[in-house]
Amino acid sequence: MEQKVASSLKILTEADKEACETVRISENEPAIGKKRLFIESYGCQMNFSDSEIVASVMRSAGYATTSDEQNADVIFLNTCAIRDNAEQKVRNRLRHLNFLKLKKPGMLIGVLGCMAERLKTQLLEEEKMVDIVTGPDAYRDLPRLVQEAETGQKGVNVFLSREETYADISPIRLNSNGVTALVSIMRGCDNMCSFCVVPFTRGRERSRDPYSIVQESRDLFEQGYREVTLLGQNVDSYKWENKVNFAQLLEMVAKISPELRVRFSTSHPKDITDEVLYTIKKYDNICNYIHLPAQSGNSRILAMMNRTYDREWYLERIDSIRRILGEDCGISHDLISGFCSETEEEHQDSISLLEYVKFDFGYMFSYSERPGTLAAKKYPDDIPADIKQRRLAEIIDVQQRISLERNQRLIGTVQKVLVEGTSKRSDDDFSGRMDQNKRVIFPRENFKVGDYVNVLITECTAATLKGKALTEVEAVF
Repeated sequence: MEQKVASSLKILTEADKEACETVRISENEPAIGKKRLFIESYGCQMNFSDSEIVASVMRSAGYATTSDEQNADVIFLNTCAIRDNAEQKVRNRLRHLNFLKLKKPGMLIGVLGCMAERLKTQLLEEEKMVDIVTGPDAYRDLPRLVQEAETGQKGVNVFLSREETYADISPIRLNSNGVTALVSIMRGCDNMCSFCVVPFTRGRERSRDPYSIVQESRDLFEQGYREVTLLGQNVDSYKWENKVNFAQLLEMVAKISPELRVRFSTSHPKDITDEVLYTIKKYDNICNYIHLPAQSGNSRILAMMNRTYDREWYLERIDSIRRILGEDCGISHDLISGFCSETEEEHQDSISLLEYVKFDFGYMFSYSERPGTLAAKKYPDDIPADIKQRRLAEIIDVQQRISLERNQRLIGTVQKVLVEGTSKRSDDDFSGRMDQNKRVIFPRENFKVGDYVNVLITECTAATLKGKALTEVEAVF
């Protein structure tokens, strides 16, 4: 559920959150003698990673991806179900695609992912143009489902697996900059947070064979990639056959090469250990950045959310991060305003949490009740929308101020930046990220994408760092 505003400051506007605006589409690849597949992915990094698996499965069935829906034989929407308006966005998209299908009757339309898993056959009944409905654990079955749909039948597989990790499938990198890549290390979630649909749409937690993760990461490095992000709903609970835990996996990937940066997402406050923190400290190429969702700063609300930790536990984990990794370690958060029965005093506890931790940035939401969740069954959604929005605005205002303060601390420092591409604002500038996941803009000069560049930070906003590249001699002295 990530939408970047301006650059490194990941604060969502309400419109972004309501619509789950992060959308990626597949790219054109050579297609002589092949059918064309258009994939549109919504929401989170896990969805984007899944779409790369889907593209690989369908390539084996004779399909090539396209960025032009008009030319597609098959269109897949890989969906998000985190908020109601995310689903409404997909429904609106389906209505648009219906006009396209009327012009091209042989075209097939499939709904994949979390929304497909949540609504299942209801989608086929309500959205008549949908031919295929597939949950996150059934992507291997897509070629058969497409063949079934080509005969006029509806292709449906929403079976949730306890074993599927897609470990043997080599993802096709979609929207790739050739520098950074996502590597899925586990699937599903066993944390029954009361507000969350993920356990119902992605199934039980299971970890992927670590050797396949290391091999995929090594292959990426040999192909020229210089950063991998290890993905899971809760990476800290990664455990393969009671032999390899997350800290050990991190070390295995870090050892591939000191030139390969390693990131990970998402951590859970109840599970992140000092062993993980010391592993980060041990290896310079494991980034000093941790995304640690808080969701609330109040212990009563956290208990209602079934987060299984309280405010004191969360702050102890923050203190451990600062003690082991230092004050400069980047930390980001998720925070929900207006959860069921939240009082003004409890809202102020979330504000005071921001002030204590000094997060670098955050993903901030107002509470959106999701059917079927524990919260929807147990608690009335009793905070008026205007109060939710006012509290959210207060949270965002505080975070913006703190983000600016955190960025200002970096002026005059030299940061190692991995060049990811051209700046959106000017072709004369490059854009990349530093260790703490902050985006840095600097003149491109003679550098190229994939280079590590030492950049002197000269100015900033709450969202962006700017600087100038240093020569090797300047960087040393």
